Amino acid sequence: MSYTIKEVAELMNVSTATLRYYDDEGLLPNIKRVNGRRVFEEEDFKWLKLLSCMKEINMPIKKIREYVQLTQQGDSTLQARFEMILQQKQIILSQVEELNKCLKVFEFKEEYYKKAIAAGSEKAVEDMMEHAPKLND
Repeated sequence: MSYTIKEVAELMNVSTATLRYYDDEGLLPNIKRVNGRRVFEEEDFKWLKLLSCMKEINMPIKKIREYVQLTQQGDSTLQARFEMILQQKQIILSQVEELNKCLKVFEFKEEYYKKAIAAGSEKAVEDMMEHAPKLND
């Protein structure tokens, strides 16, 4: 089944401008054109999902383009692509760790405010602050 850029944008929850930008940047190497219009096929969704993940983790366009170029070179670049994926995985794991630290801080503040609201004053929970999680813990 074929899809228009508008249909793909709706299915992927991105704008048509974003898809055009990705195409202009060379990030959609397998997109066909019919009468000058982009035509997406089922197999393009796998690539779009990966691209979406790459963007979600703020992978630089330059790195994504490098990955695209490697994929176009075929099996001789399998190791290089694998190493890129491992590097990005480490970045993701670091981000998850940082977000978990932030989550602990917010969970602490949630309890702090619940108790302060119940008591009617922050004075009642001031001693909780000495047990507050630190971002560098």
